[in-house]
Amino acid sequence: MSVAALRPQAARGQARARIIVIGGGVGGATAAKYLALGSEALDVTLVEPKARYTSCFFSNLYLAGLRPLESLTHGYETLAQRYRVNVVQDSVAAIDPVAKNVSLEGGANLSYDRVVLAPGIGFKAGSIEGYDDAAMQIMPHAWSAGLQTSLLRRQLESMEDGGVFVLVAPPDPFRCPPGPYERASLIAYYFKQYKPRAKILILDAKDSFFAQDVFEDGWNRHYPGMIEWLPGQFTGGIKGVDVKGRMIKTGGDTFKADVANVIPAQEAGRLAHQAHLVDQSGWCPIDPMTFESKLQPGIHVIGDAAKAGNMAKSAFASNSQAKVCAFAILAALTGSERFVPHLFNTCFTLLASDDAVTSAISYSAEPDTIKINDFFLSKVGDSAETRREAVREADGWYAAFTHDIFG
Repeated sequence: MSVAALRPQAARGQARARIIVIGGGVGGATAAKYLALGSEALDVTLVEPKARYTSCFFSNLYLAGLRPLESLTHGYETLAQRYRVNVVQDSVAAIDPVAKNVSLEGGANLSYDRVVLAPGIGFKAGSIEGYDDAAMQIMPHAWSAGLQTSLLRRQLESMEDGGVFVLVAPPDPFRCPPGPYERASLIAYYFKQYKPRAKILILDAKDSFFAQDVFEDGWNRHYPGMIEWLPGQFTGGIKGVDVKGRMIKTGGDTFKADVANVIPAQEAGRLAHQAHLVDQSGWCPIDPMTFESKLQPGIHVIGDAAKAGNMAKSAFASNSQAKVCAFAILAALTGSERFVPHLFNTCFTLLASDDAVTSAISYSAEPDTIKINDFFLSKVGDSAETRREAVREADGWYAAFTHDIFG
């Protein structure tokens, strides 16, 4: 059934249900669009402090010089003009689930019937000694795209040939499981062209990582001798940083970096904690069928912050969750048809400019959790043409995917 078929008309004079979507990333923008598209009986407001969104996904291509940053940047004009979403450029100061009120930094107070919160990730304070806000300006994480991504790119460009790039990979769970290893691959692609004597060292908090055999095969084929990966069991874990000396301290050694990319342990974003939506895991427990919080009724949590069973924390997963959440809210507030949740994740990961791997996962939502239903992942030994075709598909996927989100 099409979304248009779900759209009940608001009766003349009838008050429209007020939905506030907080966070204009993939999850929030998708939810706002599909809620507004689904019914004229809803008054949908999207609150986001930034005028434009820069995607983390595909930002590693920018670091490699394969895409301009502008190609990863998207606005909210279509959501406002075509879909009648009230886009408010402001930050949320507080959410009051009892009074059903959202307070904005600019002073406005917004009443709501439902909130959809897409707060993204936060970094666990103190997980790496010495890695604070000031350190992030010297050793960028670049795990939220935009200024941090540009900073890391400038540092890579300024690094001497023969220098060492150190990437600190975080413990599970974190945003985009293949992301750090794709980053190492594509920075190696850049180094191979412009700084062929450079080395890449990955200091990992984990003892293994997603699609490890595929990545290590790609590194051996494309960048022999350039990338070294050290697991947590070897290093004793990441303990701290010395920003002044650009040193990373592990349980057993200290490593000097010419450029350091430190990606710390993650948890749900600040607003989720402030609204008491987080359990002891650091993430937000939700009803798998609706993404409504198990801790605060009337607030739905989608995207990276959600504790969504076996679902990866990724852009496509956030988009999928947003649609399930939007349809659940539409059913609850407008009486439209209820659907069985269908949840998916699709990912393109580049190892080089002509070598991409793909993954596709479908999930089943059960009363207590979300489980993997079916799984596909590119394999070691795929033909070169298969991998080149995946690169071509990736470009088309990005265009179609961002159009689905932002209009």
